[in-house]
Amino acid sequence: MRSLLSRLTFATALVLAPLAATSALASSEPITIPAPALDVTAADGIQTAVLAGGCFWGVQAVFQHTNGVVNAVSGYAGGAKETARYELTHDGASGHAEAVEIKYDPKKVTYGKLLQIYFSVAHDPTQLNRQGPDTGKQYRSTIFAQNDEQKKVAEAYIAQLNAANVFKAKIATTIEMGKPFYIGEAYHQDYATLNPFQPYILINDKPKIGHMAKYFPDYYREKPVLVKDAKAASN
Repeated sequence: MRSLLSRLTFATALVLAPLAATSALASSEPITIPAPALDVTAADGIQTAVLAGGCFWGVQAVFQHTNGVVNAVSGYAGGAKETARYELTHDGASGHAEAVEIKYDPKKVTYGKLLQIYFSVAHDPTQLNRQGPDTGKQYRSTIFAQNDEQKKVAEAYIAQLNAANVFKAKIATTIEMGKPFYIGEAYHQDYATLNPFQPYILINDKPKIGHMAKYFPDYYREKPVLVKDAKAASN
């Protein structure tokens, strides 16, 4: 369990800690992984993917810097509408995971490529019910498949990566279907961009954006697509 205040307090303590301790807890260099052998058939129109991989601040930031993504929104998935609020997810009992709803143009970036980015730079898929300093089922690694084809591609990719032994441990990512996504509070949206020098962001999330630029240069966009800009464009 980690409330917003405790998350920020923890990050501040890390900044004040010795450099060696801080470096040990910062985002590690990602593992280069193969692209999925199976991908979703290209479709017309904007498509949706919902992914959870720890604190939604960093996951949102990575996909906001991804070409082909037209919007990435932080929120909750896995539980009921009534409990889709930040203060009700701290103990993991709500069933919700902090998740990001990604709207993307399949002509520019495929679902499979989004999964490759997700498994490689957005989070560590081998960690069970946690990511870095954040622990609990609300920080689980989960793909909320939107249809049967997404589920099939996600299952095949997990099996492919496990068979290739690209990670030091088995992938802990689960796949859940039929779980609606609920938009999170306004103060969580675009958080990494609006708070670039906040200690938690500097330690845990800024490295992920750098890894996105390094490992996926053809898909990296320097200027992120922000929720506030996407809303303005749709009005």
